[in-house]
Amino acid sequence: MESTITQNGGLYALLRARDRQSGHALRLTRRAHARKAMPREEKTPEEHSKVATTKPRYVWWLGRIAHQFRFERINWTTSSFLIGTVGLTLTAVPVYLWYFGVDWFQVALFFGMLAATLSSLTIGYHRLFSHITFQASWPVRLFTLIMGAAAFENSALMWASEHRTHHKHVDHDDDPYSISKGFFYAHIGWLLLKLKTELAYDNVPDRLVRWQHRYVQVIAVLVSFVIPSLAGALWNGWPGALGAFLIAGVARIVVLQHCTFLINSACHVFGTQPYSTRCSARDSWVLALFTMGEGYHNYHHEFQHDYRNGVQPWNFDPTKWMIWTLSKLGLTRNLRRVPIAKIRLAQQANGSGARPGMQHDEPPPLIAEGAFSL
Repeated sequence: MESTITQNGGLYALLRARDRQSGHALRLTRRAHARKAMPREEKTPEEHSKVATTKPRYVWWLGRIAHQFRFERINWTTSSFLIGTVGLTLTAVPVYLWYFGVDWFQVALFFGMLAATLSSLTIGYHRLFSHITFQASWPVRLFTLIMGAAAFENSALMWASEHRTHHKHVDHDDDPYSISKGFFYAHIGWLLLKLKTELAYDNVPDRLVRWQHRYVQVIAVLVSFVIPSLAGALWNGWPGALGAFLIAGVARIVVLQHCTFLINSACHVFGTQPYSTRCSARDSWVLALFTMGEGYHNYHHEFQHDYRNGVQPWNFDPTKWMIWTLSKLGLTRNLRRVPIAKIRLAQQANGSGARPGMQHDEPPPLIAEGAFSL
């Protein structure tokens, strides 16, 4: 009797297990049929991009860079120069310093050339020729054109044309160095590519600008390499000439270029936006220290025709101070300034400039009327 009950109990358990499996299989079958019957939803481009970004981040970036920098689009002359100067700075310069050391002449020549070329870009290429924020006499124009060429950032004519296009189409496709295409592209990547179209530079009234545009490469080589090397040779023979070529020439170009490139890249990513949020431009006092005041980029994009980038009295803007000083010497004139009331309105509209405890109707802390303002 017990054996019969045990057998029947085992049979009952077996049947129950089979029923459970059959029921589970039936449910799976029904779900499969339901999925087939459902209409398939097409993914939107945004959903596809989200799926793409689930790949490892470096794979996504490599694919993006490979798409941007196709072989036929690369400007090999510019790319070779930019990569070659960085390579020499990282290899040949340390070797020279190891064998010959450095003396005060090489240091002075490096910083003297750096200051002259950087100020020529900020005063001449940028605030004079690109935005016409003031007018300058021919000695100022000639000096900034000659020393600006030594930055190896092309002629003032082409530089100004590309920069004006940047302001007109900032953050969009037609922006030559749009940050929307990535930090690397905005910093240096755009220079590695050929121009989409060759621009025509006709009917330029300034004969000095036309002259510099025609001979910019010759001027650049003479000022950056030949003259410093000759000065080094007079100082200390061939070791001095080699040191001047590498330090005041090659290394100075690399430092200068990447300081100015940071305005196109870092100043559209890091910093504050006290005057406008209509574009990605930002103010950065840190970058202003390395670019003679160009770091106040948010103000500049909002008020590009003001000769000052650092409009606050405490802003570090040596370019503004030099232009103002030259005006007192009669070498510059018609310095353009945005009215203080207009700047305050921009701050108030942007909701910035408030101090802790400030009343809502109190104006933001900018230059007071009658205060000393260059």
